[in-house]
Amino acid sequence: MNDLILHHYPSSPFSEKVRLILGYKQLAWRSVHIPVVMPKPDLLALTGGYRRTPVLQVGADVYCDTALIARVIDRLAPEPPIYPGASAGTADLLAMWADTTLFWTAVAYTLQPAGAAEVFRGTAPEALKAFAADRATFAPNVRRPTPVDAAAALRQSLAWLEQHLQAQAGRGRGGDGDPDGRLHMVGSQRSIADFAVAHPLWFVRRAPSLATVLDDYPLVSRWLRQVLDLGQGRPMRMSSAEALAVAHEVAAAGRHVPVSVQAGHGFEPGEPVTVTPLDYGCDPSPGRLLGLDDTSVTLERLDEAAGCVHVHFPRMHYQIRKASSP
Repeated sequence: MNDLILHHYPSSPFSEKVRLILGYKQLAWRSVHIPVVMPKPDLLALTGGYRRTPVLQVGADVYCDTALIARVIDRLAPEPPIYPGASAGTADLLAMWADTTLFWTAVAYTLQPAGAAEVFRGTAPEALKAFAADRATFAPNVRRPTPVDAAAALRQSLAWLEQHLQAQAGRGRGGDGDPDGRLHMVGSQRSIADFAVAHPLWFVRRAPSLATVLDDYPLVSRWLRQVLDLGQGRPMRMSSAEALAVAHEVAAAGRHVPVSVQAGHGFEPGEPVTVTPLDYGCDPSPGRLLGLDDTSVTLERLDEAAGCVHVHFPRMHYQIRKASSP
């Protein structure tokens, strides 16, 4: 298997989702720490515009969005699976709720003044101002709840999860019915739902004075400890310059994952397009269309530092436009 190179930073919740998946699969991977705020020149050399965190690089193929990254890791390292057949569909739906509704609820709750003081303890005032300015442009259309609203929404979400885990245990799928005392979000083994639900609650735990909210939900707390105990696999540090050199070398050899444009999607192979997230971090990535179907879209990009890279995005929650479109 080609080296997995994760471009991330330690405090990123979505990066923790991927790090936990790598830990569950006990994989070795290369760790490239990227800046928390713009500019991110080495990352954009790979993506062309996409600046959300994390990004997975495998040779000269670059994968954006954890919804796609998780699938790629599972394809490259199938055991143990995170998309087991017994939980197919249900786990994906729960993961999508966690990556959207639960995530923004957890962020708003955690970054209220008391929590922000703990999350950013030791951060220089200039860095805090830069972070606030960066995030103001990063998600301008996301309506964030007030701390009071977020606290109510988080408690309701935790109550739902507690009830759900209780039902799971009652069906012998975790809890006292599991001889090892393991709890799972869906079915009788780990799935993408576990990792998607875990990362927003991991972020809540970064503010200890506010994380006490978890204490009222013992099954959720127990399940979360079990998931976080999976660790992060075997990371090895790599510089961004080294990662770009890997991309350039592999691209020069013409080694890319094969893709194709399926008919009936309104676009032709090779035409110039842009791909843009629809929810936040809505920076377009331009390129030549190489792959398109109902699940993913792939662009070819030429960059002096990275060479000819293929950049992959999920199809859901992303917009494709012809480059000449206004």
